[in-house]
Amino acid sequence: MIHSMTGYGKSVLQLPNKTISIELKSLNSKSLDLNMRMPSMYRAKELGIRKLIASKLHRGKVDFSLFFEITGEETFTNVNPTVVKKYMKQLEGLADGDAMELLKMAVKMPDAISTERDDIDENEWASIQNEIHTALEKIELYRLEEGKVLEADFSNRIAIISDLLEQVLEIDPERITNVRERLHKGVAELKEKYDENRFEQELVYYIEKFDITEEKVRLQNHLEYFIKTLNSADSNGKKLGFISQEIGREINTIGSKANFAPMQKLVVQMKDELEKIKEQLLNVL
Repeated sequence: MIHSMTGYGKSVLQLPNKTISIELKSLNSKSLDLNMRMPSMYRAKELGIRKLIASKLHRGKVDFSLFFEITGEETFTNVNPTVVKKYMKQLEGLADGDAMELLKMAVKMPDAISTERDDIDENEWASIQNEIHTALEKIELYRLEEGKVLEADFSNRIAIISDLLEQVLEIDPERITNVRERLHKGVAELKEKYDENRFEQELVYYIEKFDITEEKVRLQNHLEYFIKTLNSADSNGKKLGFISQEIGREINTIGSKANFAPMQKLVVQMKDELEKIKEQLLNVL
């Protein structure tokens, strides 16, 4: 079962004093290209998140976002009243002023205001981790559903190429006859005497150069192998890409040997279907 590299997953965690939102978006990429956006207070957990995402998504250009919105009272700074009072008393001894003016000056002095350290509450983080797993499950499901669409498209296009190959086989005898007749006509137009037996020998040799039996067999095998790989348990876009290259090689060789307009037309149609497969394979995990 193949998976697409295109996906989206979101999970929202409601805590007593904040709402935490986690989003994962992914597009196709040759390797894992992970971009993370998260508050500085959670940066200590970044490496673990990266490892988790890499183990689940494997490849793709992935954007991970973790952000929160305060929904209740949460204090990050505190006034140090003892220090402030000492500053006010010292300032009062230096200059006259009312209490409010002295307070304004005192709170600007060192250590008058203390900032709470951004320690991560482990219980809170455990809840966040669960939501990250939930978001990963959603994006994996999204990728799987997209993969099913791609799989159906690939199967359909491989079937079309296989059908076109059958049409190539049907007109192959006609092609050989056409080549033979054109050669006979060309020689006849020369109006020169020639050894009929020698001509037939050369003709057989010439026609053998245009034989596509091996290419037809290899192309059929590659098409079957593509479908077998497509239906395997693992999603292997790179392997399918290699197989599509082999399919293209055989189609091109048949085209170069065709020397017959109706067959070349079929080859062009096969190439068109294969190009569409290759384009979509770039998005397969």
